[in-house]
Amino acid sequence: MIQANYQTLISVAQLQDLTLLGQTPLLIDVSFDLADTEAGQTAYAQGHLPGAHYLHLDRELSGPKLDSQGQFRGRHPLPERADFAKRLAALGLRPGQQVVSYDNQGGMYAARLWWMLRWVGHRQVAVLDGGQQAWLAAGLPMTTATPNAQASDFAAADCLSPSLNAAKLQASLGRVRLIDARAPERFRGELEPLDKQAGHIPGASNRLFKNNLQANGCFKTAPELRAEFEALTAPYPAAQVVHQCGSGVTACHNLLAMEYAGLSGSLLYPGSWSEWSADSRRPIAKG
Repeated sequence: MIQANYQTLISVAQLQDLTLLGQTPLLIDVSFDLADTEAGQTAYAQGHLPGAHYLHLDRELSGPKLDSQGQFRGRHPLPERADFAKRLAALGLRPGQQVVSYDNQGGMYAARLWWMLRWVGHRQVAVLDGGQQAWLAAGLPMTTATPNAQASDFAAADCLSPSLNAAKLQASLGRVRLIDARAPERFRGELEPLDKQAGHIPGASNRLFKNNLQANGCFKTAPELRAEFEALTAPYPAAQVVHQCGSGVTACHNLLAMEYAGLSGSLLYPGSWSEWSADSRRPIAKG
């Protein structure tokens, strides 16, 4: 049997086909709400895709906010790769198994999990296009049953998702195309509801992650996304594009969109504006 190998997006119909073929993807719900951090897990308990597990952004997809020297790493810094791999092993993930990540917020959290799976070397991971809303629109059932998990020996492999830290980004300013996925008013510095200072990293361009989506909540076509991102990043190749947002979450949505569009190899700055703006020695821009 040919194993599933979706690496960017998977449609509801394609997910159903996998089930009909007897393949069992690992489904993970990562719905979340920054304003109510338990809302996602509460919604999961009230109904989720059959067979789906739940991972919490703060508890499972993030690490300590302070490093060993007490320096702030951002609101959602990455956990240790080995620790995250252990969490996936506890869900029963097997090497080569298809993973499908979804949420009910247009993929903004599902894309973070997609990036992190690649970060620990797992290539077969895709975001459910349209998320939970697309599943419901297709008339498909939900469940409140929590699936059983049989732990595996999954371990981190070679990283497939390049990233860089604040020091390397600061040293690279002017030599990379930096894309900020936050809302335009936050980018311009007109308001800042979450972080230390308002504004953006000097030289950054703004692309709100929601611009990757159609009105129905599904991603735009690959040719549409390619044209839009090439216009934004030119003359830089994808490998010289760095993505950031407020805390390294919605930036992954732009990364996913570029990957789906065939523009592979761009980087994530995980600490993003929350880490950058916390250090008064770093430059900021407004407007």
